[in-house]
Amino acid sequence: MKTWQGRIETAADRRFERFTSSIEQDRRLAPYDVIASRAHAKALAGAGVISTADAERLDLALQQVGVEIASGHLVWRDELEDVHTHVESRLRELTGELADSLHAGRSRNDQVAADLRLYTRDRIDEAMASILSLQSSLLDLARRYRNDIMPGYTHLQQAQPLSIAQPLLAHVSMLGRDWERFEEARTRANRSPLGSGALAGAAFPLNRDLLASSCGFSGPIANSLDAVSDRDFLVEFVFAAALCMTHLSRLAEDLILWSSTELGFVRLPDAFASGSSMMPQKKNPDVAELIRGKAALVLGDVTAALALVKGIPMGYNRDLQEDKTPLYHAADTLIPSLEILAAMLPEIEFDTERTERAVSSFALATDLADHLVRNGVPFRDAHAVVGGLVSDCLARGKDLTGLTPEELRAASRHFAEIPEMTPRASIRRKQTSGSTSPESIEQQLKEMDSMVEERRKESRS
Repeated sequence: MKTWQGRIETAADRRFERFTSSIEQDRRLAPYDVIASRAHAKALAGAGVISTADAERLDLALQQVGVEIASGHLVWRDELEDVHTHVESRLRELTGELADSLHAGRSRNDQVAADLRLYTRDRIDEAMASILSLQSSLLDLARRYRNDIMPGYTHLQQAQPLSIAQPLLAHVSMLGRDWERFEEARTRANRSPLGSGALAGAAFPLNRDLLASSCGFSGPIANSLDAVSDRDFLVEFVFAAALCMTHLSRLAEDLILWSSTELGFVRLPDAFASGSSMMPQKKNPDVAELIRGKAALVLGDVTAALALVKGIPMGYNRDLQEDKTPLYHAADTLIPSLEILAAMLPEIEFDTERTERAVSSFALATDLADHLVRNGVPFRDAHAVVGGLVSDCLARGKDLTGLTPEELRAASRHFAEIPEMTPRASIRRKQTSGSTSPESIEQQLKEMDSMVEERRKESRS
């Protein structure tokens, strides 16, 4: 019989069973169902519902079920519709009728809510650790190329010279905010719904603080109805994953552009690229392209998760059986994406001669305007003067750096002294924190290294 068969007088239609079965999705929740069940057995003994000896028997049997799940030896049967009935069925084989007492004071509603929170908490921990690994790879790459130059772009037009480290550190910075979002999401996911029953709570004096601490939760959710019926913690994980994937997509796009034949700034490692079945010369940035594509699918997971919960009335509704699809997909996409980028980046090589050579003389136009400002010219006037020089150079097919002192002074008498017009001089002139100057790059490297190491220590403690 089904666990709910008492109210239903006829056998379930096979099509109904196939349509409503969640076992394929539930399997990965099995270890967490064992954790929550062990906590519940302990709480039942504390409430006097079962004896301490019976609780210990159940705990030993549940530990064995956990071992069987971990080793792949638990038998999954089609007639058992979800993970909870599989655990309970195996427990009955091990302990007999004693297993039937375990469900007192709980519902599959608070069971699955607890399982999902435990699962989400673990995936958050994995994501946070993987972010730190990717940040470390980016920092190592930035440190290697911190003294090398490349063009910086806005609107995909050359803007100003940059240290190669600067865009790499920008990605480290974005990932740092992703880590913070997951940390905050973990705080909200790490609350216990156990003891909430189906919706109204339990009729036995179950110690909800004990239930929470036994599972490593920080404490119980205050309202039993909220505990079983909301999935905001799940939506929040999927959103954080989608935003992180968006950042990975931007990193991927940079790698795709930098490795193009036209730019040729970056050489991608052969071990992380493919060729063409037709064109022998091709080396394709598959990892970056796939991450860019996979990010789009995780954005869809956010929409699915939000749409799933937006219209359900208060209380558990069967719609929530579908909540695992966006959760699993987001986790299964994000974590491998972080891991493969962390593995690939150390093998990347910048063609530093090419990157520095690619800096256009016109990328130094702002340096000329800033020089005029330092000599008392209002910036808007300086901008107009240098803009005129740029237009004149373009018309004459001449580089900005090729202008003579006489030509500069003809445009403005404030060019009494001529600034050094090289990409490296431009970078050295930057004075603000967070800029691309050598001093700022070293400071950013130091601060970001410390941040990653501190967060790594926190996660281990």
